[in-house]
Amino acid sequence: MAGSAEMASLEESFRKFAIYGDTKATGHEMNGKNWAKLCKDCKVTDGKSVTSTDVDIVFSKVKGKTARVINYEEFKKALEELAPKRFKDKSKEEAYEAICQLVAGKEPINVGVTKAKTGGAVERLTDTSKYTGSHKERFDESGKGKGKSGRENIVDTSGYVSAYKNAGTYDAKVKK
Repeated sequence: MAGSAEMASLEESFRKFAIYGDTKATGHEMNGKNWAKLCKDCKVTDGKSVTSTDVDIVFSKVKGKTARVINYEEFKKALEELAPKRFKDKSKEEAYEAICQLVAGKEPINVGVTKAKTGGAVERLTDTSKYTGSHKERFDESGKGKGKSGRENIVDTSGYVSAYKNAGTYDAKVKK
């Protein structure tokens, strides 16, 4: 059997794949979809000796009759079932050891995740230095938004017209 450090990393891999894609998952039980993903990402399925159909059959075999998920113990049984199929030239114990090494320490791979695209029209539309009119007032010189003060009309209660050049000079003239 595998060493205790390897078993700990195997259990860690089980937990990571068990919670993958499910916000409510606890990491103690794995569904069939995540089991298939684990087998695919850890290269347990090779398309020749172990196929996705084999993976599904083994999952159905180890889980309870009415259950939809497997726990860690059932997960280890499932790996034992797949090991001789994946490594035909090795003994049962060596095959289990090898399949544990494939899975241990791995985590789900995000394939086909869309990246944010910058450039072209998106770049021009998000460049605040090119904004004009009232939209320009919503951003400071660095391009950072002013927040609420940039969206609302703040009333000037100084008593002067907005474009008056000598605003604030009346009190100085009256005091002389």
